[in-house]
Amino acid sequence: MSTPKRWHVVAAAAALLVTGTPAVVASAGPSGTAAGRPDHSEWAGSWATAVTRGNSVGLTNTGLNNQSVRMVVHVSVGGPALRVRLSNLYGEQAVAVGRATVARPNTATADDLSDIDPASLRPLTFTGAASATMNRGAELLSDPLAFPVADDSDLVVTVHFPTPTGPTTFHGQSQQANFIGAGDLTGAAEGSGFTTRPTCCWFFLSGIDVQRKASPGALVVLSDSIGDGNGSTVNANRRWPDLLSDRLLAARPDARTPGVLNLSLAGNRLNHEGTEPGDGNYPGYYQLGPNAAARLNEDVFPQTGVRTVVTHLGINDIWMSNDSAEAIIATLRQINQQVQQRGLTSLVATLTPYEGHGAPGVWTAQKEATRQAVNTYLRGSREFDGLLDFDRVLRDPARPSALLPAYDSVPTPVDTGGYFEHTTHAVARDFRSMRMS
Repeated sequence: MSTPKRWHVVAAAAALLVTGTPAVVASAGPSGTAAGRPDHSEWAGSWATAVTRGNSVGLTNTGLNNQSVRMVVHVSVGGPALRVRLSNLYGEQAVAVGRATVARPNTATADDLSDIDPASLRPLTFTGAASATMNRGAELLSDPLAFPVADDSDLVVTVHFPTPTGPTTFHGQSQQANFIGAGDLTGAAEGSGFTTRPTCCWFFLSGIDVQRKASPGALVVLSDSIGDGNGSTVNANRRWPDLLSDRLLAARPDARTPGVLNLSLAGNRLNHEGTEPGDGNYPGYYQLGPNAAARLNEDVFPQTGVRTVVTHLGINDIWMSNDSAEAIIATLRQINQQVQQRGLTSLVATLTPYEGHGAPGVWTAQKEATRQAVNTYLRGSREFDGLLDFDRVLRDPARPSALLPAYDSVPTPVDTGGYFEHTTHAVARDFRSMRMS
């Protein structure tokens, strides 16, 4: 039997905690949902992504002009209706949306990512109109659409931007091929007109909600490249939050399954801005996002039906910025307080080992001591509602500063926010070794 990848270890550990703690998926949230009314339909987040400002150069800075973008997303939970959220949060001007559509991919064709099933194609409307304008800094919510969505499935959203957008609001590490073409291609069944095919980005698209019965809401993962899936297989949906969703669906294959929303940003830090440079000659980029505490009101709390937040951040503050354990712990505690103050369940994860990855100076004995100090605090704290001890599962017992070789892939240099390639392997029996509190 083949060994599962490292993502499976992390997802399994998270699923054990989530399914083993009923309050995580059923605790009352700010929406006032009553899970005991089976005939009550409500909205819950099924897919979401964190967005940032366009970078200082390239397509994300110049923007789009009379072009269509076709974007593939993998939803966590399904329902009989959906609505789509677009975001111009970081734009410098109002952005016109010409038309927008949603469809299912056509898996029968050779190009099953950009081709759509024409029978499934539906137009999106915005307060009854086919076109709309996103004000600067604003979100645009589509009208509800009767469109059956299956659990653990792909959707294709196509948006036409008829006039220059200026710098985009985008997510830079999609690990998913997306497509750009000239003119209005929102109704095109074939993807041949989409001549630019980046594997990097979702443009202006920030979320998809589905209508569900007696929904327990959604779980948000607030993380960095580890949650964003840097180095995982493109188009395979092997980020650990994707696998967490799979495991929750297997454990609760009905309306009791929470949506899983991956609000991770590769390179994100607790206490620093994405543009701040880091050790190892790391230059910094807008796409790494603002500091995590500043992201709560933009990326976490507005999510539809959020009930639980998993925070896994701090390793980039160590290797990039050489922050102290005290500085990292203080911000983790502040995030926890704000999450709990909103009536949400707050879970935290230990920081994983990384010795042997990155340029000289990225890992040092001093930085390792900081990581250990943060993890020691998290294991002893009772402030959080639960702990996911990723470090204990993944470390090499003979060298705790490094990943166990069975879980590690070929070491790679530090690149766009990730400090190691996340395609590592694990053994199923290690799922049970996870310490959780």
